[in-house]
Amino acid sequence: MSTAHESKVIAMRRNPTTQSVSRPMSRRSFVWTAGSLGIAASLLLQGCGSGSDSGSDDGTVELTFMNQSRGQEAALNALAKQYTKETGIVVKVESPGPSDYLAKLQAKAQSRNMPDVYSSFLAVDMAPFYKAGWAMNLEPELKGAWGDQFAPGVVEQSAFIKDNNLDVPPGIYSAHWETQSYGLILDPARTKIDPKAPPKTMDDLITALKASNKDGKGNFSVASSLTPALIQQFASNWLTDQQISDTFAGKSSWKSDGWRKAFQLLLDLKKAGVISNGALPGGQGDNPAVETSFFNKREVGAIFDASAGVSVGKRTAPNYTDYASMPLPAASDATLAPRSPGVPGKGAVVNPRGKHPKEALAFVKWLTMPEQQKVFAEEARIVPTSKELLAGGSLPAQLTGFAAATENQQKVTNSLTPDVNAALTRDTQSLVLGEKTVDQILDDLQSAQERG
Repeated sequence: MSTAHESKVIAMRRNPTTQSVSRPMSRRSFVWTAGSLGIAASLLLQGCGSGSDSGSDDGTVELTFMNQSRGQEAALNALAKQYTKETGIVVKVESPGPSDYLAKLQAKAQSRNMPDVYSSFLAVDMAPFYKAGWAMNLEPELKGAWGDQFAPGVVEQSAFIKDNNLDVPPGIYSAHWETQSYGLILDPARTKIDPKAPPKTMDDLITALKASNKDGKGNFSVASSLTPALIQQFASNWLTDQQISDTFAGKSSWKSDGWRKAFQLLLDLKKAGVISNGALPGGQGDNPAVETSFFNKREVGAIFDASAGVSVGKRTAPNYTDYASMPLPAASDATLAPRSPGVPGKGAVVNPRGKHPKEALAFVKWLTMPEQQKVFAEEARIVPTSKELLAGGSLPAQLTGFAAATENQQKVTNSLTPDVNAALTRDTQSLVLGEKTVDQILDDLQSAQERG
């Protein structure tokens, strides 16, 4: 469930996080390039055609679901069979895998053979499909009882506002049974940190990690591609959501004290010797490597990750369950409560041009009900969007810290530009390696902001 976090142009949505630092539902991001623009134009031309050819000669309604996530595949297949038993409607799930998902979805759009339902993805990747008319606007449906069952803010996270920079018509085109947040995944035995009595400050966390650093190689890791999220969360100790958003928009300077202190926190982790091997893994696949070092190799006792990392652990190390999650603690001199970035997670889009759009919508509604969300939460270990489940205290233990983080997520409407995102990822590596100072990094980010 990790990503290389390649630079992207991001929609200005009513989304409480910046998608450029968010954790998409794949290990591979799709770059918004000139080629992608060509695909967008092609999809717009193809959009006037018909959609799914689902159905059978005997009159049985058959729906197709194209699923992107391997982490939810088993749960989704089981739920599809249950839905067939309950309704008589056959649901066929196709799971090409995260690496091939977008390419196959594009091919289906261009051949006018779109599935009835398909997984949502990053806004920049979904925009061509939405603009071509391959997505039902769910906003009218979500204004009623269906929308009321979601936790506050979940529905708004998916909304495209007027004049968004991807030119998607205003509306809501996806429904989600997962919300994602950021924080620590840790092993209590290897860190000596009790998740029921977690460190109150970052100084306390660093002290605990340092004390558990037996071999001197470091007991904490974070991928370079996730450092924009880490720094953004650090900065929220001193900056409001509006101040963070204004920085991303170029209205405020990167040289403010809040950003300086955020990078200083990363430097404090480095100076304490708790960062594994004194470096941040980089390159494509950096976060999968970090997750492997925690879940499979047990080389580190704590990692900074998105909540979807728990799903990765369930899939790649199913017998390892002795770990927990927790939000990042506050900085010792914080003036604000720190807040996690977060995004809509796993969910679905309804094709309005299929043979059975009403049945497809009913199926997606059913998938988002608490009973089905509980299956996803337990089987795929994802944080649900149902306010009933979030308040019920019945989530798997590995998710409770991430669930707590969703209660106080950032609401940032602007996004990092591709230049700044790339610079931030590069510069955090340089900071940890001792190649740049904090002030040099802030200068570099400000220059990248002005170029963008």
